[in-house]
Amino acid sequence: MTQVVIVGAGPTGCTLALLLVKHGIAVTLVEAAKDFRRVFRGEGLMPSGLDALEQMGLSSLLDRIPHRPLEAWDFIVNGQHLFRVDEPMGSDRPCTLVSQPPLLEALIAEAQQYETFEWIQGVAVKDLCWTDSRVTGIILSDGRELSADLVIGADGRNSVVRQRAGLSMKQQPKSIDVLWFKLPAHPRFVDHNVFCSIVNQDRVFSIFHGAEAGKLHLAWVLFADEQADDQGGDRSTDKHPGDNRAQDRQPDQKSTHWAETFAALSPDWLATHFRDCAEAIASPIRLSVVVGRCPCWHKPGVLLLGDSAHPMSPVRAQGINMAFRDVIVAANHLVPLLKADSSGERLDSALAQIQAEREPEIIRAQKLQTQEASRGELLRKNALIRAIIPKFPPILRSRLRHSWVKKQQELRRGITSVQLNI
Repeated sequence: MTQVVIVGAGPTGCTLALLLVKHGIAVTLVEAAKDFRRVFRGEGLMPSGLDALEQMGLSSLLDRIPHRPLEAWDFIVNGQHLFRVDEPMGSDRPCTLVSQPPLLEALIAEAQQYETFEWIQGVAVKDLCWTDSRVTGIILSDGRELSADLVIGADGRNSVVRQRAGLSMKQQPKSIDVLWFKLPAHPRFVDHNVFCSIVNQDRVFSIFHGAEAGKLHLAWVLFADEQADDQGGDRSTDKHPGDNRAQDRQPDQKSTHWAETFAALSPDWLATHFRDCAEAIASPIRLSVVVGRCPCWHKPGVLLLGDSAHPMSPVRAQGINMAFRDVIVAANHLVPLLKADSSGERLDSALAQIQAEREPEIIRAQKLQTQEASRGELLRKNALIRAIIPKFPPILRSRLRHSWVKKQQELRRGITSVQLNI
């Protein structure tokens, strides 16, 4: 019998599966999607996420896949450059953008070198198996049943495992959605990898060069009091907000509209670029942002990790970083018990300990993300502040820059101590 079934081959599921099989634990990893090619997957590895990869012995994987360290963060308000913050902001490594699909493929390939690993792709989970109020496996959509000592739900914010286990999630009030664009890169972003945030009039958006060569990513923020249609947005993903996989999206008549919209809010050099590549701006994908946390991450025989237990806001790219830190804590507790073939009661006790250890950081990180988003909302709504800030003398801009850097440290470095000790 498989000792552990992991549902969902995102960053959480792939890294945990690899850690477990390295210690001789039998793992079956199940993924509903036939490939990893979604339009949007979080790319930002903060120093905390890079540290987690290093602790797991996986830093070398980055050398084999597309990745780009960030050099700086730029802020432009009402067309005026406010300040720049260079990486790594006091850390020993900079925030790094990594292409998730090849990262996940590399993790799977690594796990497949171990005899105790089984990989099932393109088959969804239909339900859980129960014996005397304990989860004892899963039922696949093709009718197969897989038994396990432990089922781990790492299948994202719309987790089937969470739903079938009857574990609830408390969502935070919706504050933002994001329209996500890709377009050709401007040479400045190729030569200097800067994350640029722009606030102008009542609009907020960010633009940066992703891990994919030659591609700019643009995140256009939609606040709770807005509708995408007001900005000419593509609402084609609204019917299925949890599914943001790549579709055949070709530039349409809205591309010129978006180019002019971006250009009107940008410095001259960037405005020219938007207009020059207007026809190459792909139709946006709407990311319906869900933020929340499960009061309880577990039941006998089942544990939720990553976005299944606590979907994060996209603010300051916490999702993948928190996932890796979840994995380290889970492995610390589970590996000794699974290697010793411990009883179900001991496993279930460990599940509660995993949540207790991880929950404080998740709560704090979500609070910090909310505060960061609120500052952007304040700038968007208050024309007087937007007008005054760019006119600050250098000493006040320096203080503002220092305050911003100070507020980023917990989200960059991690809030609690996470150390792999197996």
